Amino acid sequence: MKNTTIKTAALLLVSLAFLASCSEDEGTTPELSQKEKAASFLEAVNTRNAATIASLVTEDYIQHNPFLPTGRDAFVEVVTTTLADNGTLVANQRMMEEGNFVAMHNLWTGAAPFGADTVVSFDVIRFDANGKIAEHWDAIQPWEGNTVNGNTMIDGATTITDLDKTEANKDLARSIIEDVLMGQNPNNITNYIAEDYIQHNPQIDNGLQGIQDAVAYLTSINNMFQYNTIYKVIGEGNFVLTISEGTWNNTSNAFYDLFRMENGKAVEHWDVIQAVPTTGLANNNGMFGGF
Repeated sequence: MKNTTIKTAALLLVSLAFLASCSEDEGTTPELSQKEKAASFLEAVNTRNAATIASLVTEDYIQHNPFLPTGRDAFVEVVTTTLADNGTLVANQRMMEEGNFVAMHNLWTGAAPFGADTVVSFDVIRFDANGKIAEHWDAIQPWEGNTVNGNTMIDGATTITDLDKTEANKDLARSIIEDVLMGQNPNNITNYIAEDYIQHNPQIDNGLQGIQDAVAYLTSINNMFQYNTIYKVIGEGNFVLTISEGTWNNTSNAFYDLFRMENGKAVEHWDVIQAVPTTGLANNNGMFGGF
């Protein structure tokens, strides 16, 4: 009888421990991934949800968009007033993650505060050690509906594959910038770009020939893009984003180039080009500061 009582008590304790464990699991909200937090951040911008933004972003949020004030509270103020008044909405097209950085390819509508009714942007956010969004960079370009290549500035492939080839694809992207756009070894372009390359820059035609024709034309009028510095390369599998600074049209520009790689060559390309402003700045952090 004594053994039975002991066994019954032991079973009861185990059952209570199991139930307590289940209750604790059910009441615990799993930590969101960085991509999920980035998606929640964009949704909070669309819904003007200041509380969600405050929960995701550090108080001393560092802003590198030259026309937005730095700091979380200042950003919330812009979202809940300026963006709300203009009906500004963001739709994410692509998202990549590497380390504590998440890079996003976005389409903005009602975007008068950003210079046009519709704009395309690349946005990069950095997460701190506590999993909060601590820093933001971007480049913005007005939407161009009429394109030379028949593609839009945002359509095309979105699926991330080949995670084991991330580093090789990042090296390939660097080589494209350094050899072709910095002019170190321009004849190597055929080693890097597929013949059937899909182009989303609205002014350049599809294919390797489209790039070669654009380079030849811009060179003939003495207005070729000149990339000077690569600040950041973010890759996830077959997608790689390079962030560079250079000159074009006699101005300093931010060049954000997104490549999709396949079989050791670039097969698709999207970009955003923004002149680096020197006046009317809302912060002094610089478009490339912190990289």
